[in-house]
This record gives sequence, structure tokens and C-alpha cells, in this order.
Amino acid sequence: MPGKIEDYGLIGDCETAALVGRDGSIDWMCWPAFDSDACFAAILGDRNHGRWRVAPTSDARSTRKYRGDTLILETQFETDEGAVTVIDFMPPRGKASDIVRLVRGERGSVAMRMELILRFGFGADIPWVRRTVDRELLAIAGPDMAVLRTPVETYGKDMTTIAEFNIEAGQVIPFVLTYGPSHLEMPPPIGPMQALHDTEAFWTQWCSQCVYEGAHRDAVIRSLITLKALTYAPTGGIVAAPTTSLPEKLGGRRNWDYRFCWLRDATFTLLALMNSGYYEEAIAWHNWLLRAVAGSPENMQIMYGIFGQRRLLEWEASWLPGYEGATPVRIGNAAHAQLQLDVYGELLDVFHQSRMAKLKLDDGSWAMECKFLEHLAEIWDQRDSGIWEVRGDGKHYVSSKVMTWVAFDRAIKSAEQFGFEAPLEQWKGLRATIHRDICEKGFDKKQNAFVESYGATILDASVLLLPSVGFLPPSDPRIVGTIAAVETHLMRDGFVLRHDPRRLSDEQEPIEGAFLACTLWLADAYLLAGRISEAKDLFERVVAVANDLGLLSEEYDAGERRMTGNFPQALTHIALINTAHNLCSATSPTRKPAMQRTK
Repeated sequence: MPGKIEDYGLIGDCETAALVGRDGSIDWMCWPAFDSDACFAAILGDRNHGRWRVAPTSDARSTRKYRGDTLILETQFETDEGAVTVIDFMPPRGKASDIVRLVRGERGSVAMRMELILRFGFGADIPWVRRTVDRELLAIAGPDMAVLRTPVETYGKDMTTIAEFNIEAGQVIPFVLTYGPSHLEMPPPIGPMQALHDTEAFWTQWCSQCVYEGAHRDAVIRSLITLKALTYAPTGGIVAAPTTSLPEKLGGRRNWDYRFCWLRDATFTLLALMNSGYYEEAIAWHNWLLRAVAGSPENMQIMYGIFGQRRLLEWEASWLPGYEGATPVRIGNAAHAQLQLDVYGELLDVFHQSRMAKLKLDDGSWAMECKFLEHLAEIWDQRDSGIWEVRGDGKHYVSSKVMTWVAFDRAIKSAEQFGFEAPLEQWKGLRATIHRDICEKGFDKKQNAFVESYGATILDASVLLLPSVGFLPPSDPRIVGTIAAVETHLMRDGFVLRHDPRRLSDEQEPIEGAFLACTLWLADAYLLAGRISEAKDLFERVVAVANDLGLLSEEYDAGERRMTGNFPQALTHIALINTAHNLCSATSPTRKPAMQRTK
């Protein structure tokens, strides 16, 4: 059985990532990239779907931590016979992608067992394994190849590669698994100890650039490391999570593939990076975005692949029983074809925020923005699928309409502040029309709140973004009323639900866990309203439910005290970074204010 979602740690090389359990088992990894097929998929099934475990043979107590400000995971096992540490990491990628596992004896003598079960194709494909003349273990299945190098003797049993050995105090035994395309020569070996040194130096140097000095700095640094780990370095694209089909509700069917790059996260991502001092990553993200959306405006999507791919066809891996039985297991994401009007606002907001931060933009970007606005002027009043990608008939979602207002608002500001040629009177007229339309049709006077969609009486948590994007000032009675309505209807156990429970009361699908990013959006709304103490409490509540390594998933089930959804979740960590900066600015008057979307 796989571990609880919160029982996993993350390692990665900024091109792919793996999840390592408390028990020393790597239960998830896609190779060679985030969106490749998984070669370890036990988290969505069992050991027979692929895993790599290194642990004592006898009962052991485990504790773990990251080595300083790095992505080097150290798991210490204590047994009656002694203690051993398993050090897991992926070096910055050179000629190939490597997973290094160092077994270090701490005291006594501990009997250890290594089990390698490679299953390419999301757990479906058993490789052909043979030993080379250099005693390396070579595994090949179709296009994929992996090489295991270790000084320990291994043997095969029941389609599993096994090693049994004793580790003595002061001794270090390495295991290195390297990926390569099967039609090429075997990738060359690396020096495990030198790789450890290089990996520690890489992360330590990268973290030293962080300019955040406020409260909970460790949580912010860990969130930034996670965001960097979820960045596909060759292109600058940032995946929403390294996993697929970890359920939003335990045992439910809301299981989606998050190994892609969403435009809805674009501005929040940019601000999190720039406010923290990471302008190089911010530029890379901006440039990925520019390349991904290039083309006809009517073909813009809500998400893309790490290279900017557009077709993310969804299918089901029927042979996988799912995380704790949550099926189906989905590969790809059909939501890529949905119309979500909010992405136009995200795009224009990113370009405006980039200019305000004096990032160097492509000379042709303004012309492209104008073309997108021409198209948006024709479609802004259509129904869409909304920020939460609801499948089925579209609605006039309030958050979607607000982001169309943002698109014209940011374009107007860019034209005025940077001297661009633009049909300003037309854009200003459309901005006013959209604003009026939202206030007339998306506001429920009886509840004194903005609602999920035109004519609805239920809410959704995306209305919390209205003051953050500058749609109305936080002191406006309609915003004050909206926050109060969110507190009444969407708060559960101190966290914010994404969907109004009144919406789901007649459906068979169970209500999902609290959405952690939305909880932090409420904290941001509190800060804008001057409710600093309440914002601080909310922020600290979210930080407190991170696992022992500081990692957060998409959602949190307060009743079960379990994380749910794909893990670790970029949007949650991005929201944590941004709220930390906002909170620091609000409580430190002498500090330079953080860049915000309202500007």
C-alpha cells in the first residue's frame, strides 16, 4: 500500500521529480521529464506498479529532513541494532538524469534490503534486465533505458532486483539509477559523492539569492525550492504538480493530471518569483508563456505542456487501481480544450506586471496583446467553464468576467504608462461595460455578495480575488459583504472551501477538502482590508498543516487530517510565498512594499 500523501518527500533535477516515502520507497517518478510516462507508479497502485525501496530489514523508526536549504532528502532509520541514513537526491542534470541513493551507517550494524521494481509505461511495462560486463544492471523497455550502478551484489527474483547487505557505522554505500533513451549508448557513470557536493552547492547558491527576510522564512524558502523543482529548466515552464490522479477527495473521482502548465497561475507565479529576488526565473516563466500562447488568439488555451504543447489528450490507465482506490487514473487533461475567459486577463496582467518590474519584453509582444484584446472584445460576454474547469455546460462565471475586465484594465495602464499606441477610448468603454455588467448580474443584493455566476445564489472562493486584482477597493461595501459571505458559507474548520457546499448538496460526489490556496486568498483579502491579525492567523494555520518537510498539497481534509489532491502543489506554495510577502509589508512599514496585482 502507498503511504499517505503527506508522508512523501520531493526530490528532483528541475526536469522531473520523484516522491520518496517515509519507508524509503520511491513510489512515483516520470522519466525523463515531468510529463513522461511513470517508471515508478506504486502510489497509484502497489509495489507491482513500480517502486524503488531502500530500508532496514527489521522494524525501524524513521525521521527525515532536507539538508539545509536544498532538495537533498535525508531519512534516518533507527533499529535495535543501530542507525542508518538514506540520502536521496537528483543532481542538476548533466548528460543524463540520475537518482542517487547513499546509504550511510550512523551507529552499530544494520541489515538493509534494496528492492528495485522498474515498470515503465505507468506501471504496465516490465523491462528486460541484464547484467553488463562491468557488473552494471541494464533495464530496457521500448524507448526507455535505466542503468543501476552499485558496489553491492544484486540478484533477480520475481521481476524484482534485490540487494541484501549490512551497513556499518561510518560506511557509505551508493546506488545510482540513470535514465537514457534505449537506442543510444548507456549514459556514463557519475561520482556519487561529487554529485552530492554539486547538488548541495547548486541549491545553497540558488537559495542565497532570496531577498525575503520576514516571518516564517523557512516556509517561504521551502516553497521557493519546491517552485524551482517544479520548473522545467530547458523551457521555463512550471508544472502545477509532478503527479496525476491524487484525489481531491479520498475515494472520489475528481482525479486529474496536473503535470502541465496553467495560465491561471501566471501572475501569481511571476510576483512570487520577482518579490523573492528571482528575476531570472521570472523572465524564463514569462518567455515560456509568450512562446506557448503565440499564434491565433482564438486558439489560446488554459494550459500547455512543458514545451508549450497544445494537445494534452486525456485517457485512463485502467490497470492502475488508483490512490487508495480512487479511480479513474487519468493521463492527460481534457480541460485543455475548455474556454476559460480568465486566461486573457492572466496574460495581459503578466505582461503589465513584467513591464512594471522592468523585465525586458519581446518587441512584438504589444502587437500580440492588441490582437488578443481584439478577440476578447468579441467573446467576453460568452459562457465559459470557469477558473475551476467545471465540466459540462458553461456559465457566466463572475471570476471569469472579472478577469476580462483585468485584461482591458492592464492594457489601458500599459498603454498610458509606456506610451503604446492603442484604441484607448474603445478599451475604456469596454472596461466600463464589463464592470457594470458584473456588478449588475454577478452581485446578489440579498446576500450582499458577489456570487459564483450570473443569477446564482451560491458562492465560490474565486470571488476573493476581486479586491486583489483591483476590481473594487477592499473598503467597498460589496467587497466587505462578499468576504462576510465567504466566512459564513465557505469556511470549514478554519479553512476555505473552493466550492459552496450548497452547490454540492444534491450531488453524489462527496465534498472535497479545503482548498489551501483559497485560504491564503482570504488572508490576502484580510490584509487589504486592514484585518492583519486575522490574516496572520490564517497564514499560520496553512503553514501548520504542511508536512514535516514543509510541503503542501492542493487541498486539506481537516476531518481526516489528511492532505488531498496532487502533491506538492505549485499554486499552494505560490500563494504561501505571496501571502508571506504581503503580510511582511503590512507589518513592516519601513520595508519596501511587495509588488501586487492591484498596481
